[in-house]
Amino acid sequence: MARFYLFLPIGIIAISTASIFIKLCDAPVLIIATYRMTLASVMLVPFACFKRPWRGWTRNERGWLLLSGLFLSLHFAFWIASLKYTSVASSVVLVTTHPIFVGIGASLFLKERLGLHLILGIALSVFGSGLISYGDMTLSSEALMGDGFALLGAVAASGYLLIGRKMRKDQELLSYIFPVYSTAGAILILLSLIFQKSFLGYSPSTYLFLFLLAFIPQLIGHTTFNWALKYLPASMVSITILGEPIGSTILAYFILGEGLTIWKVLGGISIFAGISIALRKTSKSSLFFQNV
Repeated sequence: MARFYLFLPIGIIAISTASIFIKLCDAPVLIIATYRMTLASVMLVPFACFKRPWRGWTRNERGWLLLSGLFLSLHFAFWIASLKYTSVASSVVLVTTHPIFVGIGASLFLKERLGLHLILGIALSVFGSGLISYGDMTLSSEALMGDGFALLGAVAASGYLLIGRKMRKDQELLSYIFPVYSTAGAILILLSLIFQKSFLGYSPSTYLFLFLLAFIPQLIGHTTFNWALKYLPASMVSITILGEPIGSTILAYFILGEGLTIWKVLGGISIFAGISIALRKTSKSSLFFQNV
C-alpha cells in the first residue's frame, strides 16, 4: 500500500504541469496534442525494441489498444482546445469530472462494485469541481465553449481509463502504453494534416515546453496512473486524478498569474477531502485483483 501513497502523488504533480506548459506554447491545439503524444511514443521506442511488447497480441487485444489510443487522442484534442478559451482552473476541473462516467462504466462493463467510500469521494470531488467552475459561468461565451470542450475531454478520458483497467489485468505496462500512446500520436498527426496545421516554425521556447509536456505529464504522469490501473479499480484511479485541479490551480497562480477565488479555494478543499476519503477508506482487499 505504501507504494501507492508514494507514486500516485508523483503522478498527480506530474499531470498538474500539463496545463501550464500548454498555456505557455504558441502552437495550435492539434499541434500541441500531436507533439505531446508523438514525442512520448518516440521516447518509448528503445524500450519497445528491447522488450518487443507486440509479441503475442491477439486480434481482440489489438482492437482494444487501438480504441484506447483513439479515446486518448480525443481527450487531448478536446482538453487542449478548452485551455485556449477558458481558465486553467475551470478547464482541468471540468475535464476531471470523469469519475462520474468511469464509475458508471466500471459498474456496467467491468462489474466493479462502487463502495460507499468511493461514492462519497466521487460526490465530494465532483462537488468541488462544480464550485471551481461556477466562477466561469458569467465570464464569456468563449469561456463556456471552453468548458464544453473540457467536458467532452472528460468523456473521452473515461473510455481511456476503462479500457486501461480492462487491458492492464493481463498486460505488462510497456505492452499497454506503447501501442496506446503511439496510436494516439498517429491519429493526431493525421488530424493535423487534415486540418493543415504546420509542424514547424514555432519559437524555441514552445519546442521546449512541448518536450516537457511529453516527458513530465505524459511519460511520468499518465504512465503512473496506467501502472496503478493493474492494481486499483478504475474509479479509484479516476478519483485520484482529481488532484490535478488543485496542483494546476496553484501552479497557474504562481506562474501565469491567474487569480485564486473563494470558489477555487473551497472547491480544492472539497476535492482533496474526496480523494482522502476514497483512499483512506479503501481496504487492502478491495485494492487488488484476486488473481494478482
